[in-house]
Amino acid sequence: MSAVVIAVAWGLDALLGDPETVPHPVRGIGKLITALEPWARKRFANTKHAGVAVGIIVPVIAYVCTGAVVWLSGLLNEWLGIAVSIVLIYTTLSTRCLDIEARTILKHLQTGDIAKARERVSRIVGRDTQELDEKGIARATVESVSENTVDGIIAPLFYAVLGGAPLAMAYKAINTLDSMVGYKDDRYREFGWFSARMDDAANFIPARLCLIIIPLATLLVSPGRAGKAFKTMLRDGLKNPSPNSGFPEAGFAGALGIQLGGDTMYNGVVHHKQFLGDKEQEIDLKDIGKGIRLMWAVSCAALVILIGAGSL
Repeated sequence: MSAVVIAVAWGLDALLGDPETVPHPVRGIGKLITALEPWARKRFANTKHAGVAVGIIVPVIAYVCTGAVVWLSGLLNEWLGIAVSIVLIYTTLSTRCLDIEARTILKHLQTGDIAKARERVSRIVGRDTQELDEKGIARATVESVSENTVDGIIAPLFYAVLGGAPLAMAYKAINTLDSMVGYKDDRYREFGWFSARMDDAANFIPARLCLIIIPLATLLVSPGRAGKAFKTMLRDGLKNPSPNSGFPEAGFAGALGIQLGGDTMYNGVVHHKQFLGDKEQEIDLKDIGKGIRLMWAVSCAALVILIGAGSL
């Protein structure tokens, strides 16, 4: 039954995505973080200790509340409990949302509206986008899609298989903490360090599952590139400053025959990143479409592989 629950949840995400008008647990988690931050800063004299407190409290609340809702629903009616589990796991997945965001950027580029493409890509990346040209936007989009295959697809499925909706939601709480406070600026360098490290730990195994999932997914969309994707991940997977992001980005670079990484500007400061992949061709608009197709293949492969492993 757990395999069916996860599969149906994946199907709901593939069909519906994340309607912005519908209440979403992750938005609730974000509001909880916003409310707890000032409390923790006042409660603890040490900023790091305040960050640790919030970093522990939020995932625990997410886990306990999700577990309680599923349990109570199951007490009322077995099928209601199953339905609630499906909906909650569905909210942790992001395949359709990634598709929509990337296709919208691609559409703006195809119509020559660079300004709208820059504005749209700023929604999914943390880098400065105001000066990006067409190639820069394409590169940022492919990098974001590839990186988010881990925290938006593989990791939620992995934790759903391990611990159902409660563990999947606890993971999303950790991921949301990192996206909100895991920065190295003056405000969050100390407060967010624990949340950032938790996110690294939570994504450690899912990111390395890319070594299996991405080559198999590449077989579905570009069979001749599967070996290249695997070799590129082995060679370049640890070149990214993030301990986890390099694996999916290198896998996509190898599968698409492009080069990702390189100089990237954040808050007006250029960060020099190592290149991932080989520059077999210049990155352009068509690589966004290819990246989207590969992302869907990765999502399908992850679903089958992780449910199969969980069943065993």
